[in-house]
Amino acid sequence: MRPKNLEKEEAIRTIALQMIAEEGLENLSMQKLAKAANVSPRTIYIKYENKEDLLITLFIEDVLGAYEKAVLADFNPEADFAQGVKKIWLNTFNYLKENRNSFILLQYGKSSPLLNKAFQKQNIEQGHFFAPILHFLQFNVSKDIIRDFPHDIHRAMLFSPLLELVNEYFDYQQRPEQIITEKIIVECCEAVIKGMLK
Repeated sequence: MRPKNLEKEEAIRTIALQMIAEEGLENLSMQKLAKAANVSPRTIYIKYENKEDLLITLFIEDVLGAYEKAVLADFNPEADFAQGVKKIWLNTFNYLKENRNSFILLQYGKSSPLLNKAFQKQNIEQGHFFAPILHFLQFNVSKDIIRDFPHDIHRAMLFSPLLELVNEYFDYQQRPEQIITEKIIVECCEAVIKGMLK
């Protein structure tokens, strides 16, 4: 693909993420996207079969990949459990608070069929993304440090409270005082760590 076409495609994806964040997933249409990106709908349909194809590409290539890279930065899957969880939490918080549009699509991925369709389309199996975290949790189970739950339960315990706090962070941007600080994130993280320990 020529550089100009790559720039155009990147602009289309960036604008799509912005539109989803501002207007909701259900209000994104290829026609509205084409108008906002200042291209013809045909240009978008050359690259993407339909809206679902665009969303799956956005989710896998633009959101999930960058999110995984940020979460795993300087993460050691054989670190001390508390240290490892704090690294995951701080990496996640610091990335998502700077990438609201990606956070919103991640939230849609949890509550809509999009995530499952994306994984099926790409033949992605559990553990493909965030494999070091899966290893980290299994390692700590094997050392009898944390309770032996199925991976989905561990993942929910690890990420659900944090993602709710990120959601509150964005809500509080519209209020006089931001209560979701890094200090609060660390204190909540410590509470989660205690709950996961044996």
